[in-house]
Amino acid sequence: MSLEQEIEKRRTFGIISHPDAGKTTLTEKLLLFGGAIQSAGAVKSNKIKKTATSDFMEIEKQRGISVATSVMAFNYREKQINILDTPGHKDFAEDTYRTLTAVDSVILLIDCANGVEAQTERLMEVCRMRNTPVIIFINKMDREGRDAFDLLDELEEKLEIKVRPLSWPIGIGATFQGVYNLHRNNLNLFSGNKTNIEKDVISVDGLEDATLEEIIGEEEAALLREEIELVDGVYDPFTRENYLSGEVAPVFFGSALNNFGVQELLDSFIEISPTPKGRETDEGLVNPNDSKFSGFVFKIHANLDPKHRDRIAFLRICSGKFERNKFYNHVRMDKKFKFANPTSFLAQDKSVIDEAFPGDVIGLYDTGNFKIGDTLTDGGKYMFKGIPSFSPEIFKELVNDDPMKSKQLEKGIKQLTDEGVAQLFIFQPGNRKIIGTVGELQFEVIQYRLQYEYGATCHFVPKRYHKACWMTGDEEAIQDFFKRKASYVASDKDDNLVFLAESPFLLAQAEADYPKITFHKTSEFKMEGKTLT
Repeated sequence: MSLEQEIEKRRTFGIISHPDAGKTTLTEKLLLFGGAIQSAGAVKSNKIKKTATSDFMEIEKQRGISVATSVMAFNYREKQINILDTPGHKDFAEDTYRTLTAVDSVILLIDCANGVEAQTERLMEVCRMRNTPVIIFINKMDREGRDAFDLLDELEEKLEIKVRPLSWPIGIGATFQGVYNLHRNNLNLFSGNKTNIEKDVISVDGLEDATLEEIIGEEEAALLREEIELVDGVYDPFTRENYLSGEVAPVFFGSALNNFGVQELLDSFIEISPTPKGRETDEGLVNPNDSKFSGFVFKIHANLDPKHRDRIAFLRICSGKFERNKFYNHVRMDKKFKFANPTSFLAQDKSVIDEAFPGDVIGLYDTGNFKIGDTLTDGGKYMFKGIPSFSPEIFKELVNDDPMKSKQLEKGIKQLTDEGVAQLFIFQPGNRKIIGTVGELQFEVIQYRLQYEYGATCHFVPKRYHKACWMTGDEEAIQDFFKRKASYVASDKDDNLVFLAESPFLLAQAEADYPKITFHKTSEFKMEGKTLT
């Protein structure tokens, strides 16, 4: 099969949502319909009896939430589907932001009762930054919720994107019977089967089919015809071009838990979603059909298998063909590497692959050579552009509770911060470690993983810092600033200088007093080797 044919086969997308909207459940049902798994386990708050396929970390099983991006691949209707299931909790938003750099499209999940929530708006902002095509799935229609037209109005207003329903619900809550597929102009009814696919699907041809009243009732049939006439009158006809440009989001309704509407979503996704797209580098656009291989690391995960203490870098392939045991150029290190056991994923289950193509996400066993954002090429010297690290919002000092396990603690915190779980700032002298995160829950995850994966115990002491600012500029000015503000200047894990400002006033004062220094609010900048010795 040619490179162009391999690219055409692939669909790589992320599933994003506010917490508890049913994202992990939808992921499992897509795997179920795709034949990748035979049964699904429902995710229910803290009462998990059978944990979801994509939630494999022990703390995820205990809490009933996703705290790390999972990667899953399967084949469906002659297409290679690559799903990236992301954390919904706002405390892990940066992991989701980075994951969005590795996908070509997104399925956004909305709870029919809660509508658009704050985290949903932030995620859509990231999608709009890249004009990422978005499909919206309004979930939990088998529960009492809001009117479908009200939800569509809110989507357009809060997410600042036009919508176009491609399916329509018949009832809601106790009266929910199924969905009418506007894309194919037929009706599909499902029974509430939570674990297996319902095979006996009833179909009708169009709204004028005389059997419609017999299937859903006279009143319901009349209402359905009236609502769909309104939909066709209010919303512009759907075009794939407007969807691919990120201007219009097609909308589907259903219940992932009960398999309502999932098949319509998956089948339509296969038809309209984009093939792998080009990616920007510091030397211009790299197209997927370029013959030379390239890819970038968007995620690192230590101890995916706690028994083997492995460390895996997740690589999105952008162009050419990746081949097992072939040497590739690690651009940042300017060093050649080959990989004996590249893997594909179904959550924590891995299988060794011999080759992979644009759109694929593969795992590379890593001994500490990779950082998030690193580029691998077949000789090229460029770097892919990605979403940077933002200044943390919460800062705490890491305190070792067992001096006999200092080496384990050092190794653990380095690996966890390499993953992007949090940011690490080190004060000298004394090697004091300040951990910065965007949410409290991350500290719980770090503490848990340090203890159970590295055997190191610790606690955290809150610090009153307002913002972390990376510093570049005039060398003499930076040295003078360090002398005067030494107790507030740390280095990050890459030895870049960082000013930890205690308040907005002190940051503004520093910027006014030192105009020759630039205080960066994100880590996306070019350092010129300015480190303190």
